[in-house]
Amino acid sequence: MVPRTGEVRFLLNGAFYRMATIEIGDPAAPPVICVHGLTRNGHDFDALMQALSDRFLMIAPDLPGRGRSEWLADGDLYQPLSYVQALAHLLARVGRPVMWVGTSLGGICGMLIAAAQGQPITKMVLNDIGPYVPEAALARIRDYMLAAPASFADLHELELHLRTIYASFGRLTDADWAHMARSSARLLPDGRIALHYDPKIADPIRREPPKEIDMWALWERIKVPVLAIRGEASDLLLPETLQRMLAGGAKSLVIAGAGHAPALADRQSQEAIADFLSR
Repeated sequence: MVPRTGEVRFLLNGAFYRMATIEIGDPAAPPVICVHGLTRNGHDFDALMQALSDRFLMIAPDLPGRGRSEWLADGDLYQPLSYVQALAHLLARVGRPVMWVGTSLGGICGMLIAAAQGQPITKMVLNDIGPYVPEAALARIRDYMLAAPASFADLHELELHLRTIYASFGRLTDADWAHMARSSARLLPDGRIALHYDPKIADPIRREPPKEIDMWALWERIKVPVLAIRGEASDLLLPETLQRMLAGGAKSLVIAGAGHAPALADRQSQEAIADFLSR
C-alpha cells in the first residue's frame, strides 16, 4: 500500500503548531497509533506499518520538533506533557478507540494517556519502555545527543553515525540502515545534512542532570492489555522492571540481539504485535 501524509494542528502555550503524520491502510479499519522515540520520527515504523496495513489503519506522527513537524518556539516545551497535548489532537481527529505502539518516549506518552480518565486506548504495545527508567540509561541517551555532530557531509557519513549510535536497534539489513539514513536527514542551506530534528529538543536534558523516572503509581491506573517488548541487552527496560510488569498482567516478548530499542523491522516482532492487536 502507498502511505498518505497529513497533519494535525495543535495548540500549545498560546500558539498553534503543525504535527505531521504518515498513514497507511483502510480508513475504516481499526486504528493503530505508532509513536517513536526521543530523537526519531514516524518513519521508524515504515516496515511495521506496511506489514500490518492489510488489517489496521496505521498512523505514525512525527512528534513536535521532529521530521516534517514544526519546531516549537521554546526548547523547554520539549517535554512529554507537550507531546501528549499534541497527540490528544490527533486522537480527537481519529475520533474513536485506538490501539497504541510506542517506542521509548512514544511509550511514555502512551502510558500517560492510558492512565487518564476517559482515555481512548484499548491495547498498548510498549517497545523497550516501562514504568521505571534508570538514571544511567538516561545519562547515556543525553551523552549521545549532546555529542552528535552538527552536520554531515552526505548520507553515507550520516548512515555511519546512525549505525554507531543505534547499533542496539538490532539486526538491521543494509537496506534498513539506508532507509533510516534517508528518513533521518535534513538538508541544510550549504548542502550538508543534519539530523532531522530540532537541536533544542536536547535543552531540557542539557539543563538538568538525568534522574530516574518512576511511574509505578501511574502504571497502576492503566487497565488495558499491554505487550511489553524488551531488547535482551536493554539498559532502559531492566529485567526486574519487565518482571514487575508481567506480574501486573502484561504479556512480553524479548528480542535477541537487540538493546534499546528494537527496530520492529523483523518478522518476529511484527507477527507478535499483529497477533496481540488482533485478539
